[in-house]
Amino acid sequence: MTTITFDPYPRPYDGDLTPANTGLIMIDMQTDFCGKGGYVDKMGYDLSLTRAPRDPLKKLLAAARKAGWHVIHTREGHRPDLSDLPPNKRWRSRQIGAGIGDPGPCGRILVRGEAGWEIIPELAPAAGEPVIDKPGKGSFCATDLELMLRTRGIDNLVLTGITTDVCVHTTMREANDRGFECLILEDCTGATDKGNHLAALKMVEMQGGVFGAVANSTAVLEVLS
Repeated sequence: MTTITFDPYPRPYDGDLTPANTGLIMIDMQTDFCGKGGYVDKMGYDLSLTRAPRDPLKKLLAAARKAGWHVIHTREGHRPDLSDLPPNKRWRSRQIGAGIGDPGPCGRILVRGEAGWEIIPELAPAAGEPVIDKPGKGSFCATDLELMLRTRGIDNLVLTGITTDVCVHTTMREANDRGFECLILEDCTGATDKGNHLAALKMVEMQGGVFGAVANSTAVLEVLS
């Protein structure tokens, strides 16, 4: 039996944690969310908060690859013609000075193919690691992520990336409802607001782990070592 110790109880519940059935999900580690001149930077938020997961993620990613875990990356972004961008989403972004689809220092904001949309080099996908391109917050909406997980036999998800309270949390909720065992890593996630980050983690632990569980990456590295 292999589990990882975390709050509120060890996961996975059945003790069946193997490289074959475990996926490390790297959510939206893109320049637009944690790089200079990107979407979050243009909105005026403190980039140190969304850049905080980078170093822990580098260690975790290397260990997960060595152990043979599945690694899946996601990117949020819209088609260049913006045909998959809801009008209200674009309107909201413009109210805070970072209109999706508008020109920015890293190209058109949150548009596929632009420099800001790319995953940061230090966490770039390796050959053979799939990338899920999503138009919204959740990684399951309008993507083939669930099909990919089912066909690969992945039951256990380790969720990382940015932002904790938006894209990571939405993905975790979607996955939980689909019956996947979910673990979110507190030091491998980050948000534009520290309080939101902490609140999002607390929500996971409530009601006996209503969406999954929370751990530090050191607990995962111990299992992978």
